[in-house]
Amino acid sequence: MSVFFSASHRRLQDEHGTRALADRLEQHAHACFEPPECAFIEGATMVFLSTVDGSGQPTVSYKGGAPGFIRVIGPSELILPSYDGNGMFLTLGNLGENPRIGLLFIDFESPHRLRVHGTAALDDDEALLRLYPGADHVVRVTAETIFVNCGRYIHRSNGAALSPHLPDPAGHQPFPAWKRLDIFEGALPAEDAREVVRKGGTIPLDAYPGEADPA
Repeated sequence: MSVFFSASHRRLQDEHGTRALADRLEQHAHACFEPPECAFIEGATMVFLSTVDGSGQPTVSYKGGAPGFIRVIGPSELILPSYDGNGMFLTLGNLGENPRIGLLFIDFESPHRLRVHGTAALDDDEALLRLYPGADHVVRVTAETIFVNCGRYIHRSNGAALSPHLPDPAGHQPFPAWKRLDIFEGALPAEDAREVVRKGGTIPLDAYPGEADPA
């Protein structure tokens, strides 16, 4: 019995004559990371995470970091940090209701994709948090299905220049300009509100400089 494919998938596969191909691809999926996959994951500077909330609404999030920010810590386990964001906690909140997760790793220079399906939860063990200065939480993912996808439709884009907003080795990072926008006045956490004052106060939307060159 297929783990991947439902009757809906099978109807489309049969319509296009790809059932045997789909079965062959599923046969090559596995639950433990192979050495090249570990190297690919631990060298990644980004990953896309798919989660689903308790009502069935999916979302996809982008997470970025320096090479090594995602660590393979067991045959079927990896961890990654959650840094300061917009405060919505869509991904982490979804995991509290539904632990199912999908991860998509993409190499935009030598087109290649790796997918990981499994479950995830927060693991805020102090030893793990110390690995990620500046992180709010650590997410532990247990892989159930790992498989490679064709990279032929991946657009080339050099990602060698990392975001200037990544936490430094001490966990410090620039204050984001978007938190100074006047539309968020009165809604920020107390420390962020104090930092807005220290930065010179709120700014209107049309003065927003973007986040490419943090002050």
